[in-house]
Amino acid sequence: MISFNIPPYTGRERPYIDQVLGSQHLAGDGAFTKACRKWLESYSGCESVLLTPSCTHALEMAALLAEIEPGDEVIMPSYTFVSTANAFVLRGAKIVFVDIRPDTMNVNERLIEDAITPRTKAIVPVHYAGVACEMDTIMSIAKKYNLVVIEDAAQGVMSTYKDKVLGTIGDAGAYSFHQTKNYTSGGEGGALLVSTPAWQERAEIIREKGTNRSQFFRGQVDKYTWMDIGSSYLPSELNAAYLYAQLEEAEAINTRRIASWENYYKQLQPEAESGKIELPYIPEECCHNAHMFYIKTKDVEERSALMEWLKHRNIQSAFHYVPLHTSRAGQTFGRFHGEDEYTTKESERLLRLPMYDGLREEDIKAITDAVRRFYA
Repeated sequence: MISFNIPPYTGRERPYIDQVLGSQHLAGDGAFTKACRKWLESYSGCESVLLTPSCTHALEMAALLAEIEPGDEVIMPSYTFVSTANAFVLRGAKIVFVDIRPDTMNVNERLIEDAITPRTKAIVPVHYAGVACEMDTIMSIAKKYNLVVIEDAAQGVMSTYKDKVLGTIGDAGAYSFHQTKNYTSGGEGGALLVSTPAWQERAEIIREKGTNRSQFFRGQVDKYTWMDIGSSYLPSELNAAYLYAQLEEAEAINTRRIASWENYYKQLQPEAESGKIELPYIPEECCHNAHMFYIKTKDVEERSALMEWLKHRNIQSAFHYVPLHTSRAGQTFGRFHGEDEYTTKESERLLRLPMYDGLREEDIKAITDAVRRFYA
């Protein structure tokens, strides 16, 4: 069986975890948390990066920092994971979904402005498959209407837009280190990148249950106390140790994934040129991280048949999000602005093929051969 996903593993995770166990400091913000933070801040150029238990928690913190309140509206694509919307629904916001671009599966930046109302508070672009949204346009709209921009860069670690690291372009960004991502902190994990200086001190307080505990440990105050609303948004030091082992190898992992992605693309290009499938599109200004490799079939029926075909040949594959606006919660907490021209149609065509660090060339050949035989 060729698995759809295998979590990355470098070999350093176990000894680093053993170091944590030996230190008896298991709670967050220990030596490995600080090492991860230093690595992420150096890589991204963002002055304040905070590890969180998940990308979901990072988005929830961003919603608190943006002071989202009941009655506010937040614009985002419907083609995304539920956490993108939940973080703002929890603050009482109404989600306004707009259609996606069929080429990148990202929010259609040209439709955002028409969805803005006096209640709009934020725009949440989602960088699908580690390919950046058209951020210049989005940031220009945000500036014109004085809106907050929070990037859902869950899939975007090691991706850039015009040489800018994803997650650092808006006011804040969120990363995921779930086991399905390019780098993991042991199954679950995330990070919040805070680019707005006025938010940075408050982000630390919110993350520490609403206290100034971080300042206390740095010797900036003689005791810590309750300062603001907040929650427990610190991951375990065990998670940080696992993640640091991966960040040390991030460039090498990224290089191998890109090689696999390009191999897929080369192998399946004849099928795309003959009109049997569509391959991913990468805009010129984007440098992606090979988070996933997907193809698009003619329709949902053909996709289902191809999935079954691959399954019988011991190859796992998967479709992705069911558009949020078609769900019960999406209809309760949000509304779709304009026409759903592409969101549903394109989501029903998309099929993800196996992609992970360590995917062998012979496996890619077996997968692409199986796809070719299906269309033959």
